[in-house]
Amino acid sequence: MLHQPTLSAKPITRITVMQGQALVSAGPRVELTTVLGSCVSTCLFDPEIELGGMNHFLLAEPHSSQKAAEVDEHYGVYLMEVLINQMLAHGASKTRLRAHLYGGANLHANMARIGSANAEFARTFLQHERIPLIKEDLGGTNARRVDFRPASGQVRCRMVENDMAPAPQPIHRPSAASGEVELF
Repeated sequence: MLHQPTLSAKPITRITVMQGQALVSAGPRVELTTVLGSCVSTCLFDPEIELGGMNHFLLAEPHSSQKAAEVDEHYGVYLMEVLINQMLAHGASKTRLRAHLYGGANLHANMARIGSANAEFARTFLQHERIPLIKEDLGGTNARRVDFRPASGQVRCRMVENDMAPAPQPIHRPSAASGEVELF
């Protein structure tokens, strides 16, 4: 017998998490999604209140010569705090949070290993904050698509063509910065 969907069945609402974003939801029909290359996404989940969130960061931390006031939303050090604080603001308990990490690929063999640095930063951050890491799919040389159901904590991660990963967006640099190299 073929199952016929009822008219009351609501479709899944897919929300794309872009570079520099952190989003939280308790919607049972919400799916947060992103595509990652060297970037990393953290998926946090509080199973007791069925609340979850995802971030998407470009780089782990600003260079040590950069002032704290110059940090922007593309850094993991900023987005990890934003995600945790959003979860807490919506009723999550830090002691119940569980994490998944995805991304951190090194897409180009001859370039800096930004993906590896991002992955190591995320693992270390979670350890420091005492948030258990339940699952990870980090590293390698392939881009990934991550689909996260924040209300249930379910995650699907699959490899995709590297050209599907978003191009890194330039990070805002203060006008006082000088040099011949434009950093991305």
